[in-house]
Amino acid sequence: MINLDSIDQAILKCLKENAKMSQKELANRVGLTITPTFERVKNLERKGIIEGYTVQLNKEKIGKGLQVICQVSLKEHSKEVIETFENAIIHLSEIESCFHIAGDYDYSLLIEVANMEQYEKFLKERLSSIPNIANVQSSFVMSKVKIV
Repeated sequence: MINLDSIDQAILKCLKENAKMSQKELANRVGLTITPTFERVKNLERKGIIEGYTVQLNKEKIGKGLQVICQVSLKEHSKEVIETFENAIIHLSEIESCFHIAGDYDYSLLIEVANMEQYEKFLKERLSSIPNIANVQSSFVMSKVKIV
């Protein structure tokens, strides 16, 4: 674990809020001049603390207005079954995130589609075609409280 001072923590907080923030605005917000702020950001990148920059999308406007948290359990847990499932999941464009988890289920998927009809089609035609799925539990996102 890398220890971060209060300025580095402030830089990370600002960049999480708006990764497109100018160096001048970032410097003003953290109380430094532009050059040391730029050097600190580059150092955070070199250390691997900042791994990349992303964009936040309006899901409704791009046809992904329905988010589904889907819990999946497998029939067995051999290396081959796990690898087959994970390789299949990687190629499904509707799946935004996939987490291998411990507990009652083996995987938690975040699925994004336009509507319930598309989710039903995805479930019947794509997800169910993956071998060795024992159970699927779907929960539908009603609203977003916090996004990191």
